[in-house]
Amino acid sequence: MLTLRGEEPDDAEAIARVHIRSWQAGYAGIMPDEVLRRLNVQAWAQRRRDLGTAHPEHPFTTLLAEVDGTVTGFTTFGPYRNNQDRRDLDPAYGEIVAMYVEPARWGTGTGRALLAATRAGLAGRGWTEYRLWVLAENARARRFYERAGLSPDGAESTYPVPLSGGRPPLDLLELRYAARLDG
Repeated sequence: MLTLRGEEPDDAEAIARVHIRSWQAGYAGIMPDEVLRRLNVQAWAQRRRDLGTAHPEHPFTTLLAEVDGTVTGFTTFGPYRNNQDRRDLDPAYGEIVAMYVEPARWGTGTGRALLAATRAGLAGRGWTEYRLWVLAENARARRFYERAGLSPDGAESTYPVPLSGGRPPLDLLELRYAARLDG
């Protein structure tokens, strides 16, 4: 049975595992294989710990989806990040910073449950509009968000993917999606 709960400090590695497996499956053919192969659970977990995402005073909230005590997905949301910078927050809008589901759970309702809880959390914090960024080539995620009522609002950005061997980063196009929470 699927349950949702808030992130706790000991969840960093479980979240990192889901995050990495989701990237490896969802971004296959979008990001270079070398990038997806070198993703490291311990490094990503430590980054979460360093950011303090489980701390109750953190401006962003992370909710976990679990089945039988195993983390199967997560979402992180809070105030909108101007230029995707966590230090430059715009309190006028909410934002989904991340939403990832274990690939084996795609299509099971886990993503829909996380999105519903996220929308409720954003509305509960007073926002009437929210945004998120998605890779333009990520057709699966774009379909998911469009079915949920979000649509591109015309803003674009690039996501720099670091490459090895001193090569310049690969810039991937991102599209900003937006929707109202009260409609």
